[in-house]
Amino acid sequence: MAVFVLDKHKKPLMPCSEKRARLLLERGRARVHRMVDRTVEQPVLQPVRVKLDPGNKTTGLALVREAKTVEAATGKILRTLTVLMLLELQHRSPAIRDALAQRRAFRRRRRGNPRYRSALFDNRTRPAGCLPPSLQHRVDTTMTWVNRLATQPR
Repeated sequence: MAVFVLDKHKKPLMPCSEKRARLLLERGRARVHRMVDRTVEQPVLQPVRVKLDPGNKTTGLALVREAKTVEAATGKILRTLTVLMLLELQHRSPAIRDALAQRRAFRRRRRGNPRYRSALFDNRTRPAGCLPPSLQHRVDTTMTWVNRLATQPR
């Protein structure tokens, strides 16, 4: 697993191994969230991609480094992907669904006592393209983590 590395000017460098990060911390050449060891004026960054595997209960995220090499004999371009980080998001969809069902049951219980409440019918419409709250949470959480991994710290 790779660790995100920043130089002392808060510019991102290539992720290093956990062992190297631990050694730098032990030697006092690095601090948590910041590294003082590797300072490069113009660091050479390799292309890094975020890959998604959406699911019902969990969503998988992978941060991969892509390298292209040209085979000398045939001239073919070979793509190799190296996994830097794997993440798994546990969605709260069942908890959201259960909370909404409980709220609906409480509301029905209140409305079942007609002494002082007027009857309400289906007078609420959702805008077009609206997702249920459990699905909207899944999309929002996934996009939040993609944005966190995609943006570079300054």
